[in-house]
Amino acid sequence: MTAYSVGLLILRVVLGLTMAAHGYNKFFGGGRIKGTAGWFDSIGMRPGVFHARVAASTEVAAGLGLAVGLLTPVPAAGFVALMLVAAWTVHRHNGFFIVKEGWEYNLVLAAAAVAIAATGAGKFSLDYALFHGTSVFGWLHGWCGLLIAVVLGLAGGIGQLAIFYRPPTKV
Repeated sequence: MTAYSVGLLILRVVLGLTMAAHGYNKFFGGGRIKGTAGWFDSIGMRPGVFHARVAASTEVAAGLGLAVGLLTPVPAAGFVALMLVAAWTVHRHNGFFIVKEGWEYNLVLAAAAVAIAATGAGKFSLDYALFHGTSVFGWLHGWCGLLIAVVLGLAGGIGQLAIFYRPPTKV
């Protein structure tokens, strides 16, 4: 057991469970899917019910996937896509800093997930348990992991924005 392996485990679990909690909250917290859908409609992501379900499901799946370290670049790509859409639709007009509801937090979550995809999930992960010693393992970290996370994440986020985002009109 090394500090490196434990450090990756801590980062993965905290980052992943934080994201999964956001998804859980969309499903079961306050306004649930209906309330989240109304909010999505109000920010220009229509149809709101569709986006509420997609966002909540992606947050839970990407969060849990990263937390357990399963096919790590794929959940990392989910983080990138989610944070890109959130930064663009909600936070970009507020500047960088989170204290003014800027996109700082979105950047940190996406960058941390990409960094984990680049380093690999570590020895205490399902990637290591299932794929160490196989050819698949090479795709789950290093440049391959980083590129999968960034390219797939950007494609997902940009695609969703291009297809569905319609900025709300100011009244």
